[in-house]
Amino acid sequence: MSVEEFLDTNVLVYALDETDEAKHRRAEQLVQRGIEMGSGCISYQVAQETLSVAIRKLGFSAGDARALFAQVLAPLWRVSPSGELYERGLTFCDRYGFSFYDSMIVAGAVESGCTRLYSEDLQHGQRIQSLTIENPFLV
Repeated sequence: MSVEEFLDTNVLVYALDETDEAKHRRAEQLVQRGIEMGSGCISYQVAQETLSVAIRKLGFSAGDARALFAQVLAPLWRVSPSGELYERGLTFCDRYGFSFYDSMIVAGAVESGCTRLYSEDLQHGQRIQSLTIENPFLV
């Protein structure tokens, strides 16, 4: 199976946080499908941000964070830092006016060859090269 869907940090966080039940369910579906079908993808940045939120805001212990990494993040992780990734991210900063971190998310999705980037932080429906940004939480 090809990697088709890049998951932004907010999707992973909603999959962990049950505060908003509808977003939690949708995020869980996306994460589960991404792992089971092999169609999901994250970058090192998403792994770092998710672990940080899990520990700082959701109260995960180090052991819980290790389990999250092993069971969810590692199976989805496909994009590591490289000079090319940073160059692409900086190009997206200039071209689209994204923040640096949002640009790196988009760069990771493009580098991995994904056709969809699931995020609630970017403009729904925006196309960047062969990538379409989708807010999976829109009703």
